[in-house]
This record gives sequence, structure tokens and C-alpha cells, in this order.
Amino acid sequence: MAARGAAMALAPLWSPDAWDVRPRVASRRVALLDVDPDLGAALSPDRFEAATHELTTSVIALSRGAPDAHVLATITHQDLGLLLIDGVLAREVVLEDTVSTELLGPGDVVRLWAEDGEGELLKQHVRWQVLADARVAVLGRRFARALPRHPEVNAQLMNRVCVRAERLATMQAISHLNSVERRLHALLWHLAERWGRMSTAGVVVPLTLSHRLLGELVGARRPTVSTALAALDRDGKLSRRDDGTWLLTGEPPGTPAEGTNRVVSHRRRLLRDAQRVGVDFRV
Repeated sequence: MAARGAAMALAPLWSPDAWDVRPRVASRRVALLDVDPDLGAALSPDRFEAATHELTTSVIALSRGAPDAHVLATITHQDLGLLLIDGVLAREVVLEDTVSTELLGPGDVVRLWAEDGEGELLKQHVRWQVLADARVAVLGRRFARALPRHPEVNAQLMNRVCVRAERLATMQAISHLNSVERRLHALLWHLAERWGRMSTAGVVVPLTLSHRLLGELVGARRPTVSTALAALDRDGKLSRRDDGTWLLTGEPPGTPAEGTNRVVSHRRRLLRDAQRVGVDFRV
């Protein structure tokens, strides 16, 4: 299969609705460790100060809704990626008549222009939405040249990527639960791990997630989500607050059932047929 060129355009990874003509939003240059000091947690005080001076990025503000094309034009495939400083983004994968959504929040590292982001065989489409006003740090070429001098920061960035992968694996497991009620219950507790806060009544998830968006997160249609949420409310497991956010009560789910911890070995050689026909799985 032919590899995609390094100069792949940014536009195909965005919804066509994103290409409006709103005024250009100015960026400003800041020290990365000033906006995300946790990235320097493993640095000594002297090295933290040096990294603060050397690791600078431009910060771009993104308003709610479809991303601004003029802002996107300042980002190229030659940049390392974007670090979300605050706000919430949604990465939506459209496959036939289904939309699957991933929520991204502060600390996440993304590449909007990944060359292999859309398949050549499976014709899915990726689009982005800004759900809450956000700021992103552009990890550009100047940043990339300075980063090798600070491997501790690089390790933290890699850890952020791995943590995101772990969350995606958890979301996949949630989507395998055999009822929408169980999926929604597990999803909201999963979101509470990151965004939740304790209150006298329970755990508050301060996200105004619509029934449609919840359905895109767990793989269900909106009417089914509404029915499942009503049942969970009747059971006293969760409720929607007056401001549209969510309150979780009781104990979180997720304890593995008896027998599921046993590892079942795969009996067949996984790549036997692929090796026989000469398929190349190398990245």
C-alpha cells in the first residue's frame, strides 16, 4: 500500500463546516512549563529554570464550535503536535452512519494532521469540535530542536500519549458492556476520574454532556440513551443536575467478575496467514 506523502494537507482531517472565514486569532509565545509545570516534575530546580527558558511555544485560543480555518493555517504537519492547556475538544470518527467521539482535556497531546489518520481501505472520516473554549500550545519546530536537551520533559510528554491510549482502551472496554445502562454508568465514573469533584451529595461530573454526545461516547442511539439514563436515575445511581452536569452516587462499577482475570492463551499463530501471503505489517 503506497505511503502517504509527508506534505499531506491538513484540510481533509477536518469537517468541511470548519472552513469558515472568521477573523484570524493571534497567538502569543509562552514558556511551556509556565502553562503546564507538571511536565517538569522530574527536573532539578536548575534544570527546570533552564527548560523554562528554552522550551517555548505559541499558544492559540480556540472558541466553541467548529475550528477556525485561519487558526488552523498557522499549524503544519512539521510541528510535533498540540498540547491542550485548558478547555475540551471532541475528536469524532465518522464511519458510515455512526459517530464515535473521544473527549480530550488539559494535558492531552494530539496531532490533528496525522498522515495515517484516515484509512485507505476503511473509509472513516475524522473531524474535530471545540466543546469548551480552549487554549492549545503548538509544539513547533523551535520547541522540537530544544526538547532533546530535556529528556525528562520528553518522557512526560510520552507518558501523556500513553495515558491517552490507556483511556481509549478503557473506553473500548466500556463499549463492550452488554447494556447501555452499564455503559453509561461506567462512562460517567470514568469521566469522573479526570473531571469529577467530590460534593456532600456524591461525585459531580461538571460536563454538560447531551444525550446525543453520550450516545457517541458509548455506541448507542439518543433515544436508547435517554431510556437508560432514566432507569439509572430511578435506581439512584446518577442524576442530572439543574445546570446540566451530572451527579454520581453509590459505588463505582468496574470490579472484574470472577473468572475474567484468567488469561486465555491464543491457540493459533496470529500472523500465520499474513506471513504466508507476504503482507507487511511493519509501521
